[in-house]
Amino acid sequence: MFHLRNLSFLTLLFVLFCNNGYASQFNVLLFTKTDGWHHESIHDAVSAMRALSQRHDFSMQWHEDANHFNDDFLKDFDVIVFINTTGNILNNKQQSAFKRFIQSGKGFVGVHSASDTEYDWEWYGKLVGHYFRIHPVNQTAVLVKQDNSFPGMQAFYNRHLWTDEFYDFHPANIEGLNYLLTIDESTYDPKADWGRVKSNGMGEFHPLAWYHEFDGGRSFYTSLGHLPLVYKDPTFLHHLYGGIYWAATGKGIEKPTEN
Repeated sequence: MFHLRNLSFLTLLFVLFCNNGYASQFNVLLFTKTDGWHHESIHDAVSAMRALSQRHDFSMQWHEDANHFNDDFLKDFDVIVFINTTGNILNNKQQSAFKRFIQSGKGFVGVHSASDTEYDWEWYGKLVGHYFRIHPVNQTAVLVKQDNSFPGMQAFYNRHLWTDEFYDFHPANIEGLNYLLTIDESTYDPKADWGRVKSNGMGEFHPLAWYHEFDGGRSFYTSLGHLPLVYKDPTFLHHLYGGIYWAATGKGIEKPTEN
């Protein structure tokens, strides 16, 4: 006679087999804490990241509680993604854990206002590359692809019509950034006047996305991602996943072919 306890044992074996025989590509921590402006598009970004995790077979946890930034919790992740974070979101102890995470060879991805985050933390400034300065009103403009070898860039045309909120940045916080996208300022009105801060744009070279290796780890940043519907755009999602994939694994950059 087949007993229920036998069924339970078989079920346990099946679960253990599945857990040992299958694993997602890598583990992502999505962090969207804000200490200031809260982007409406955060909700759309979380949904998009969940869809990307299913499409590309990686695991993802989403948090806004900075108490998760400790060594024990972070050790299970390969990359931390900041989407539309703002302001000072980590205390000194949490910053130290984040720093050790990157130094262990892990990755960081910053999206849009991730560059409007942690202005008083020099190390983070170098990690993200540039700090946000000001932006004009939402507009349509032409993006210029600078590098097709990085994963996810292939979805952009060389000159790509795009509608979003386009950031001006302070000068780079670190040398050696590899720029992926710039914007042609002749195709939109870059003027902005916030009283205490004004801008006529950044000039001929106006970066929007870049990557670099830093302090033992990897960092990718894109300033696209203000408008909610951007997170339904296949080109942007390909761009975002390319950055996540590289930051998590170090893979995907195409080497130039030899003649």
